[in-house]
Amino acid sequence: MDALLSKLSEQHMLTADEIIWFLRHLTPDLKKRLYLLASETCKQYYAESVYSRGLIEFSNFCKQDCMYCGLRRSNSLAQRYRLTEEEILECAEEGYQLGYRSFVLQSGEDFRFTEQAMVSIVRNLKRLFPDSAVTLSVGERSEAFYRALYDAGADRYLLRHEAASRQLYESLHPGMSYDNRMNCLRVLKEIGYQVGAGFMVGLPGQTYQHLAEDLLFLQEFHPEMIGIGPFIPHSATPLKEAAGGTVEDTLVMIAMARLMVPDALMPATTAMGTLDPVGREKAIAAGANVVMPILSPLKVRRKYALYEHKICMGDDPAHCRSCIEMRIAVSGYKLELSRGDHCNFPCLSKEELAR
Repeated sequence: MDALLSKLSEQHMLTADEIIWFLRHLTPDLKKRLYLLASETCKQYYAESVYSRGLIEFSNFCKQDCMYCGLRRSNSLAQRYRLTEEEILECAEEGYQLGYRSFVLQSGEDFRFTEQAMVSIVRNLKRLFPDSAVTLSVGERSEAFYRALYDAGADRYLLRHEAASRQLYESLHPGMSYDNRMNCLRVLKEIGYQVGAGFMVGLPGQTYQHLAEDLLFLQEFHPEMIGIGPFIPHSATPLKEAAGGTVEDTLVMIAMARLMVPDALMPATTAMGTLDPVGREKAIAAGANVVMPILSPLKVRRKYALYEHKICMGDDPAHCRSCIEMRIAVSGYKLELSRGDHCNFPCLSKEELAR
């Protein structure tokens, strides 16, 4: 085990068989060492900084029917909503006044938000807040859509690969194409976005082999951002009776992903804080270095329910900002409110990058 841990921290790689063997033989002591190595590796690239992004969940309509998600189109109990462009800009304005210089626009796959509508939103965000980064997380779209939004000023795109295993992916995403998912990620990277991929831990049917495939995919694809969180069952989905993931298993994956893709930006997800009052702090201690406080209006927050019992549903943005800053400071880190670009991504304009 010592040899594998050394290889992971020094060479940033393991084979699939080595990953599986490592996961099967982890002891509490080895986990502590794994987390410490992951934290030290993160600090080599980002020091003690934890980057904050203001999250605006602007629509909970979704055309997809993913087996685990509370936003799935078959959930007739979901209270659907869409924010207007004006409401989105107001959320960003409030976040900007609180110091945020990075915004994440997230929704279900809602095609009522057309290319034209999204271009208008992004252009106005960049016009009003020119020193801020804009991240999109709106699912699978066409290459033309991705290029138009990039040209409008979008900087980053989050699209979890969900499962590197074709079999597991297809079992969880009826009517969706594994090949299209992977192609979207490749196209986003080719266009020039800072790209985010990732997966959930504890999905029904997920094995060590699947987790090894996920880690190896991340290592090969080398996204700028990696989102890993626990699966939390939703009562209005086919997986409502599933056991769900654990904080401990997710911490292991966060730490291993940090060591295999050492320069990635990795969020300490709200799902971690939902399962454990100090789950986000534990994630940061295991190699995560991003938090995403919610800026969405209080009137719609509970409606954006990927899973249930999510924390921070009743907190106004100012309270969220002060709360997360205090939590990060107590953990020995510093909240960073800048754009928070990937360490190897030059802070140049799109025009300069094209030259």
